[in-house]
Amino acid sequence: MEDMRKHLPEVDMEKLKRVLDIKARYLAGQLSLSEAQAELRQQVKKIRPYELALAEQELKTFEEDECRKEDIQQMMLLFDGLLDTGRPELAPEHPIMCYYRENDEMRKWLKEVERLAPYPVIKNEWLGLYDELQKWRTHLSRKQNQLYSILERKGFDRPTTTMWLLDDFVRDEIRDARRLLEEDQDEAFIAEQKTIVADVLDLMQKEETVLYPTSLAMISPREFEEMKAGDREIGFAWITVGASEQPKASAPTQEEASATGFAGELAQLLGKYGFGGGSSPDQLLELATGQMTLEQVNLVYKHMPVDFSYVDEQEIVRFYTDTEHRVFPRSKNVIGRDVKNCHPRTSVHLVEEIIEKFRSGEQDSVDFWINKPGLFIYIYYVAVRDAEGRFRGVLEMMQDCTRIRSLEGSRTLLTWDKSNKEASKGQAEAAPAAAPEVAHEPEEICPEPTPSTSELLELGPETRLKALLEAYPWLKQALPEINPAFKMLSSPLARIMIPKATLAMMSERSGMPLEELRAAILQRITQHQG
Repeated sequence: MEDMRKHLPEVDMEKLKRVLDIKARYLAGQLSLSEAQAELRQQVKKIRPYELALAEQELKTFEEDECRKEDIQQMMLLFDGLLDTGRPELAPEHPIMCYYRENDEMRKWLKEVERLAPYPVIKNEWLGLYDELQKWRTHLSRKQNQLYSILERKGFDRPTTTMWLLDDFVRDEIRDARRLLEEDQDEAFIAEQKTIVADVLDLMQKEETVLYPTSLAMISPREFEEMKAGDREIGFAWITVGASEQPKASAPTQEEASATGFAGELAQLLGKYGFGGGSSPDQLLELATGQMTLEQVNLVYKHMPVDFSYVDEQEIVRFYTDTEHRVFPRSKNVIGRDVKNCHPRTSVHLVEEIIEKFRSGEQDSVDFWINKPGLFIYIYYVAVRDAEGRFRGVLEMMQDCTRIRSLEGSRTLLTWDKSNKEASKGQAEAAPAAAPEVAHEPEEICPEPTPSTSELLELGPETRLKALLEAYPWLKQALPEINPAFKMLSSPLARIMIPKATLAMMSERSGMPLEELRAAILQRITQHQG
């Protein structure tokens, strides 16, 4: 993995070790706030945001949910006067300033949440407000696909491995609250608003305190210019950003100039002797079943009615089709990225399982689908193998099949109507709302058969907690009465744990014998039904 330090000014690692030691003792209650601040002032004096990021990256043991657990306000108090938290002076359309601008807009909408929360719910008013809050998905999607990607290539993968989980947690809180509103659960909906405001503000402060300043320290002006095209592909929340077609030219570094010069000379030499496809735009490439120019190949892929992505045998993303109706948000920064880092930690196990089964030859394909009112998304994965049967990667195909599923009868005559012209446009308009859920909610992508009530009441070791809670939602509140260990089901980690938990796992984690747990749950169900 790339060394993050190569992309930062020189850093005193011994100083960072002292910072983490003082911080750990303070959080453990071994130092008071004033004692910890005094030690920091004496031993550290000043610390830059990117130094904190480097310390977390290289000197701290990985914890999957650490970003969610980190109390940003407590950290700000600890480093008060030592950490520069000022906003940088950047052009409005600089990629980092676009994130700041979106944060400013989000804060305005959160103030509106606080203004409305004390009053009786007027549903349409709240629905309009939540339409705005849900635009935050675009901010998160751009951050995950663009910013995390380039930082990861430079050795800073903490955003991918930890902050992504917090991004999705906040996104899902907003989504779930809207569902409560739509189902007229006004009391539960209002009760969620304070938490949502606090969690969104917490996420934004974590972005602005460490993520964005570190990005500015690690990413060159040239790279930021190159990011702009991908940012525009994914889009922005609330703000308007100019759509200049070409990034501004900036002088390449000596290393880049050297590499470019060599590559250019090599391409010219190969072209001179008839090798490669870059010597002429009209040169035909020999394909397996035909000949096309490179331009024609790109045009065909751009007009594909389905989306394709290709991951090679080294698990690196090599290609995706740049179609207007794209189901998932994509940008060019995904190319060259480890496919596991293109997914949140909660769904990486699915990616790993698919690749493992394909690589071993145990499986050759697998499909998933999302079926919601007014939307049907189909996803298909197939193992790519060469003529000798060797595994060469994975091809992913995605399609919005909503219109196809709605077709009835037969059409055998040529008919030009609005549906022909508007079908792809309609898919493109539907995609932004669907894409984040398809991309980040494996429990919806891979639905398990819904067990019957009689099967649930058998309560075997493999009975799923998720199935129980879907059949008996009130059980979530009753489980801590059975065993205090189940209080964790009300914590942020519940969203990750519930889909995976079985009765056997619950027994093991709580220390409660399986039969005793089974009997206690059945007793609660019987009492509730009686």
